[in-house]
Amino acid sequence: MTDLHWLPTIADWRQRLRALPADPATAWENAVALANARLNFVLTNSLDETIRRVLPAGPETLATKKVRLAVLGSSTLTHLLPAIRVAGLRRRIWVDTYENDYGQYLQELSDTDSALHAFKPTAVLVALDAYHLTAGVTAAMDAATADAALTEMQDHLREIWRLAREAFRCPIIQQAALPVHLPLLGNNEHRLPGSRAWLLTRLNAAIRDMAEAEGIDVLAVDDRACRDGIGKWHDAALWHRSKQEVSPTASPLYGDLVGRWMAAKQGRSFKCLVLDLDNTVWGGVIGDDGLEGIVLGQGSPLGEAYTAFQDYVRELSRRGVILAVCSKNDEANALEPFDKHPDMVLKRADIASFVANWSNKADNIRAIAHELNIGLDALCFVDDNPFERNLVRQELPMVAVPEVSDDPAGYPLALSDAGYFEGLSVTDEDRDRTSQYQGNKARDALKAAVTDLPSYLRGLEMQLIWKRFDKLGLQRIVQLINKSNQFNLTTRRYADEDIIAVMADPKAFGLQLRLTDRFGDNGIIAIIIGRMQANQDLYIDTWLMSCRVLGRQVEPTTLNLIARQAASLGARRLVGEYIPTKKNAMVKEHYARLGFSVMQTDDAGGNRNILDLAAFTPAETFIHVVEG
Repeated sequence: MTDLHWLPTIADWRQRLRALPADPATAWENAVALANARLNFVLTNSLDETIRRVLPAGPETLATKKVRLAVLGSSTLTHLLPAIRVAGLRRRIWVDTYENDYGQYLQELSDTDSALHAFKPTAVLVALDAYHLTAGVTAAMDAATADAALTEMQDHLREIWRLAREAFRCPIIQQAALPVHLPLLGNNEHRLPGSRAWLLTRLNAAIRDMAEAEGIDVLAVDDRACRDGIGKWHDAALWHRSKQEVSPTASPLYGDLVGRWMAAKQGRSFKCLVLDLDNTVWGGVIGDDGLEGIVLGQGSPLGEAYTAFQDYVRELSRRGVILAVCSKNDEANALEPFDKHPDMVLKRADIASFVANWSNKADNIRAIAHELNIGLDALCFVDDNPFERNLVRQELPMVAVPEVSDDPAGYPLALSDAGYFEGLSVTDEDRDRTSQYQGNKARDALKAAVTDLPSYLRGLEMQLIWKRFDKLGLQRIVQLINKSNQFNLTTRRYADEDIIAVMADPKAFGLQLRLTDRFGDNGIIAIIIGRMQANQDLYIDTWLMSCRVLGRQVEPTTLNLIARQAASLGARRLVGEYIPTKKNAMVKEHYARLGFSVMQTDDAGGNRNILDLAAFTPAETFIHVVEG
């Protein structure tokens, strides 16, 4: 199934494409809406051609970083590039692409005067075809010779990664090999060492091990081909005619796989799954059918399908996806199955925000985003009712709304295939996310119970645990840097290599801060990068913080820590900069509130601030600071 089945069909799509306005801002928004439709190869190319004509350089202002993606391969890749660009558009990312001359990927990587180096990619996709990878492999090989061939393939990939990393210092994604070769032995193909089919299976396993060791991501087209059938992905006749390994009909899905990786790299994967209840989480209407009348669990195929969906949702929660409920119901009725139905997989404690009333769902989804303190563009809403889906799409176009059928057996597939929750890794903070939000509710309850703020803060019994950047926390550090938007003074995005460089720089420091209190562990809530300047100023390159800990004296406590670290490097002053974006206006006066003097402002609304360390007096707070 290589069509984008989770996206809705837009009846007047072609008319809307022809009517794409010349105004850049309006054209961009309309094009994003058109990209979020069920597109085939022809429609994808039409949209890409039109938006490139109307906006040849992309929109002037973007909430996301533009991506310059170099696609390096050994086969014909041109037909995949429009789909990659449209997949970026679908996620509000402008993507420029580069394809090496046919078969010249290694030469262009090695030549610093090549067009590839002039392109200066910010991301690299390595897409080598299976025929190229297995050239020279024959069934006559014994085990030792086949092993040597496999080692040679691995060394070749490592060399590509090394050249790309040294030249461009950017994220790299390695395409797994498509299983295009036919078996020679049959069911026991693994017993033929020189089988190209079996060697590709071994290579894909090796790619994943190497990628894990070297910080490379994997484009798992082999997994997709196994699910969809290799015939959906590869046409031998097209390969012989035009050396297209991936069929054009599969290009929209191929592009989407790349697009969701680019979005994940920018921290733009969705964070929260919002669920309708009646005929979505269970069959029937709880208010009408009662607890005994809803369809759920063993005893019927339909009931088992709802249970399977709940199980998939709970597994998403266990890897870090926040769960919320948005239901048109009386709250007591909506809660009853969570508390009393023996076949409910999801429990009330799994739900971070529970909204059940008779208001319209768009307003309730806004309320959920406000309660969880996350953007609307972090929410994905699942509802069996097409009216409710279309209402939310119209009122909240930034919310993801997968198109689902009446059959709950298809709900997990729609969520999985859509890739809304694409992740690059899983941290302990991800696994503990629901309990963190439950802890926030307990903190709010304490705040409501006390009569003054100092008593509330003292009662939290907070502890700020800090430590320098380290390899153990690398994935979480990079994750936060690339997805934090609101409390982020400079919104600079860094890859693994950049953080490792900070760790190795004696004139810089990187701090990861964790906040705990009597209600639990808030996880890593702040990232600081400081860099010494030649004039003995300590420049605060990055200061980002989780909005969920605002108002708890974390900001002045963090400044105390920064000042100590800066003094240890011999700094005389702190320099803090605010670079405005569409989402970080809340921190415009951050440095002024902490006692910095404004040194300069600019026309864009940014400012640069100074704090003299000799005159600095650390603030007294209710937070106990310890080194982890």
